[in-house]
Amino acid sequence: MTSRAGFVALIGEPNAGKSTLLNHMVGAKVSIVTHKVQTTRARIRGVVLEGESQIVFVDTPGLFRPRRRLDRAMVAAAWTGAADADVVVLLIEAHRGLTEGVREILSGLLEKASGRKIALAINKIDRVEAPQLLKLTEEANAAFPFVKTFMISAERGHGVGDLREWLAQEMPEGPWLYPEDQIADLPMRMIAAEMTREKLTLRLHQELPYQLTVETESWQERDDGSARIDQVIYVNRDGHKGILLGHRGETIKAVSRAAREELAEFLGRKVHLFLQVKVRPNWLEESERYSEMGLDFKDGNTK
Repeated sequence: MTSRAGFVALIGEPNAGKSTLLNHMVGAKVSIVTHKVQTTRARIRGVVLEGESQIVFVDTPGLFRPRRRLDRAMVAAAWTGAADADVVVLLIEAHRGLTEGVREILSGLLEKASGRKIALAINKIDRVEAPQLLKLTEEANAAFPFVKTFMISAERGHGVGDLREWLAQEMPEGPWLYPEDQIADLPMRMIAAEMTREKLTLRLHQELPYQLTVETESWQERDDGSARIDQVIYVNRDGHKGILLGHRGETIKAVSRAAREELAEFLGRKVHLFLQVKVRPNWLEESERYSEMGLDFKDGNTK
């Protein structure tokens, strides 16, 4: 049999379920999943093997109307991911349908991803009745010439196998792009930082804006097989630091414990995690922070 390999971009509005779908496809957690919008920043790639095909997923940030430099860089990364992919999968939520945001994405696809194979995946199908699903499918395909439509539940795994099999057949013929045992091309340092950032997002709810970032400062392999990981959490203001630490340091301790447990499970070994909180008022305007997130600082320039 001929080997195949190619790139698939998952795009959609924030919270459409892209990260959940990617993690389900890969069978491991490579992308941050929270109930918050705009949590995926970097174009995280997950690698899936299906028969003789290697599917490389580009999990793009959710497409939304950008306001800040970081927002603009995230949106630019999403469109670049779509334009560079062999196949684009647009995820929409069954219960929300063709929102204004989805219609804007469809316009963008016509302009920025013409010539690409674009499939529609209607997610969270368990939230609506069959007649509503059928109506949405007809409306969506009337609005855009999708090559294929899938009904899925990324969280429960319904329909995900059918989507994966179809994507495998659509990959171009050629040698595999990554080693067989590699599930993501992100450095482990970034995956570790994303896991801590997810725990922060879940713990802090509405208390802290999205103006924080996590960087893995050092990673030491120890003789006993464990790893020591030192991370810095950058925030914009002194007040944010207080929220992050919590009463008697309870918040940061809880975040550290949750992140450490998940990292240990992911790596299959003991982890010693040390977190520091630093105030950097202008980190959102520093190009190095964007490089750490896999984003292009210049993409945030255009108003």
